[in-house]
Amino acid sequence: SFSSDEVIRKRLLIDGDGAGDDRRINLLVKSFIKWCNSGSQEEGYLQYQRMLSTLSQCEFSMGKTLLVYDMNLREMENYEKIYKDIENSIAAAHEKISECKKQILQAKRIRKNRQEYDALAKVIQHHPDRHETLKQLEALGKELQNLSHIKENVEDKLELRRKQFHVLLSTIHELQQTLENDEKLSEAEESQETQMEVEAKQ
Repeated sequence: SFSSDEVIRKRLLIDGDGAGDDRRINLLVKSFIKWCNSGSQEEGYLQYQRMLSTLSQCEFSMGKTLLVYDMNLREMENYEKIYKDIENSIAAAHEKISECKKQILQAKRIRKNRQEYDALAKVIQHHPDRHETLKQLEALGKELQNLSHIKENVEDKLELRRKQFHVLLSTIHELQQTLENDEKLSEAEESQETQMEVEAKQ
């Protein structure tokens, strides 16, 4: 009959997501039982066609399931490959980040050294160069040597003046002694003359 068998068959045909295989098997079993119990050749041929159709649907569903299974396997392999690629990319990114951090630290050190160098260069620019400094030192050395000679000459002159002053003091002292002696002698002579005059008056 058309009623239940056709409804089940149409539902199985509409079902395309791989589900309903148990219904197809039940339908196949029912068709086989009806085929065995068919009275006429026409009915037996009809049941036979239904069984072939159900078998074709089961084979098609099985083939589709296998294809979906193979596709899922390939997708899983693809996902695993993508996952490994992502892991490798992440590891490479971490290494690159670490390398970038090292480069940043090196750049900071270079920048700091450059700043210190610029500061030292500015300080050095405010001072004369080595050649000019040596010339100034040489000039100062000559001036110091000249001053040393002048000092020696002054010291010699001072020593000479000291000796001359000592001689002068000695001369003055002798002259003063001589004057004192002359004064004493003069006083003695005057005293003697006064004594003689007194004696003469007597």
